Amino acid sequence: MLRLILRQPGLPRATMTTELDLTQQSVHRIAGDLTARGLLSLGPAPPPSGRGKPSPSLHLNPDFAYVWGISLNTDEIGLCLMDFSGNRIAGELLPLDARRREVTLTTIAEKMQILRNDHGLHEDRCLGMGFGITGFRLSGTQYNPPLPLHEWSLIELGPLLSARFRIPVWIENNANTSALGEAMLGLGHDLKTFAYISFNYGLGGAVVIDRKLVTGGRGNAGEISAIFTPEERLHRPALQYLLERLNDKGIDLASVSEMAQRYDPAWPGLDEWADEVSPNFNRIVAAFWAVLDPEAVILGGQIPTGLAEKLIARVNLTDINRYGISRQKPCLLVSELGPHASSVGAAAYALGQCCF
Repeated sequence: MLRLILRQPGLPRATMTTELDLTQQSVHRIAGDLTARGLLSLGPAPPPSGRGKPSPSLHLNPDFAYVWGISLNTDEIGLCLMDFSGNRIAGELLPLDARRREVTLTTIAEKMQILRNDHGLHEDRCLGMGFGITGFRLSGTQYNPPLPLHEWSLIELGPLLSARFRIPVWIENNANTSALGEAMLGLGHDLKTFAYISFNYGLGGAVVIDRKLVTGGRGNAGEISAIFTPEERLHRPALQYLLERLNDKGIDLASVSEMAQRYDPAWPGLDEWADEVSPNFNRIVAAFWAVLDPEAVILGGQIPTGLAEKLIARVNLTDINRYGISRQKPCLLVSELGPHASSVGAAAYALGQCCF
């Protein structure tokens, strides 16, 4: 019931009998119990569509609780504060001192306290934290992120973070949390099945099927860089390589996040880079199309919109045509959440693990 109302706020109580295959008495009892405990609130009934008294609408109570979402890229921290209804209360991007883990943890803790004070939130109403980190999963809560995050590599992050913040912590790959963010508040909200490509220092991906994140047997489903040989990896659309190229051309940029913030379509070499990586990007889209058959492929992470559009313009999927009818291709979309998708999704992940 909570999951249905999260996706469709204001559902009439009467529709729950069909949606959940429950009797009217059971729906009344469950909804009444959740309302008494503060998780739900009753809203006005929708206009009557037939005989009988209209049923009240059901809403999640945003003030019941809140969660935190944190994402860790190689050069920035994403932070999201989300209420129980899935609304983003606050969201920020903070600079990251990747070489000193304790400094980063202190920065996050201080910012969390500021936001708690600003919004009058009590610590006992916090359900927990979702934490997204770039890199592939090894086992448990150990990840193997790119070299700039070596201090976060090969350690059990779960015990470290839950002890540091004194709340439950759920950890996922950044591409996966970004896909969850898109599914909750972004372009994926109205899609049942989509693929997500996360352009950061490296390159990652995620898969959502029937509105559920698919992580695979070892937690690394969607790790699209694995399809390339070592030689091809140097020509995949990871933003670290574009950053190096722009620096070589005299554009002084210290990080991928700075490149995204200062992006100028007039910079030299952008079309050259897009031309070079487009065959491998085309292969990524084709692989998702062949295996997943998604309604859409969403381009997100730290990639500027204009740069993502250059890649989309160069995609040329093989037309599969029989009897004059072609197989439908996925839509290619650019995320509107941008670098916030991962922290929003991390918060959504914690909310889902705890309550939905």
